[in-house]
Amino acid sequence: MAAKQKEKRVLLQGNEACVEGAIAAGMRFFAGYPITPSTEVAEQAAIRLPQVGGRFIQMEDEIAAMAAIIGGSAAGVKSMTATSGPGFSLKQENLGYAAFAEVPCVLINVQRSGPSTGLPTSPSQGDIMQARWGTHGDHPVIALAPATVEECYHLTIRCFNLSEKYRMPVFLMTDEIIGHLREGIVIPDPKTLKIENRKINKKIPPFAVPKGEIAPQSAPFGQGQRYNITGLVHREDGFPTNSTTIAGELCTRLMKKIEDNVDDIIEYEERHLEDAEVIVIAYGGTTRAATKAIELARAKGKKAGLFRPITIWPFPAKRIQEIAKKAKKFVVAEHNYGQLVHEIRLATKDAVPIEFLGKVDGTIIMPNEIEELI
Repeated sequence: MAAKQKEKRVLLQGNEACVEGAIAAGMRFFAGYPITPSTEVAEQAAIRLPQVGGRFIQMEDEIAAMAAIIGGSAAGVKSMTATSGPGFSLKQENLGYAAFAEVPCVLINVQRSGPSTGLPTSPSQGDIMQARWGTHGDHPVIALAPATVEECYHLTIRCFNLSEKYRMPVFLMTDEIIGHLREGIVIPDPKTLKIENRKINKKIPPFAVPKGEIAPQSAPFGQGQRYNITGLVHREDGFPTNSTTIAGELCTRLMKKIEDNVDDIIEYEERHLEDAEVIVIAYGGTTRAATKAIELARAKGKKAGLFRPITIWPFPAKRIQEIAKKAKKFVVAEHNYGQLVHEIRLATKDAVPIEFLGKVDGTIIMPNEIEELI
């Protein structure tokens, strides 16, 4: 009889922690294509999946990798892929398909400096807007951003839970800083983890949503429920239709399953906001410099605080509006030319002055640079 597994402390890279979190969530199929700085996700998946009865496959390109995990998920297997900027661009059409066909899956995007081939080994947060608006048409999006290696583990699990619950692709928007960072983390006892599995109801049409539920409950292919999966506007049986009425109802329902459940989805971290006059807003790898900058500022008597969106999409606009009423200034730090800062400005409606600090040269933002703006 196998010994009971307890929590354990291990030294892991952020990319490796993503794989461990995915396996803990039940991921048993990974299809990918190597691309710096995400390649270690694929390498670790290739090692670990066979050990737990899963399957790894390297596809011929990023488009095919996205298609493969859609197929894996449709067959009932929790599926994941990983990439970086250029590969994320190539996956967009199939991401739109997965969102419209309501196929659960997880994509890890380890962002790098760009555009184009850019600086493959340098940090960036330049894909934030692509995560929201990358595909054509209106579509729901959930995207999370880890700031530590331990969060890579736990947020990957959360990505799978959200994906299964809302039946849609979910993004883990990490970056080169966190992806290649090594830290000691605690892997919890698997029995303590909350794992969400998709609900199945074969008694109703595959794309019907039961009263009081959020998403359809179709069975995986091969489990006795025959239906069609298409990227076209479709009826509740999955087959295409040109009905504008159904089109409107379907597209609205897809958006509403996120809009009506933002409180369940949105997560954020706050530090020292009880007395903060200057609030630094940062996420992902940039959080680490922001946290140190606030410590330095407060040591000098400056009332500085941190707001970190963990859920990037949907954006926590309501909370931003609330903290803007108490602040004298926002400092927004991102490894890009200015992306999430636009959402912050939109949310605050000029209620508070905003100073932006961005970098696009492949170097990291330093704590003293943020402190100077504080």
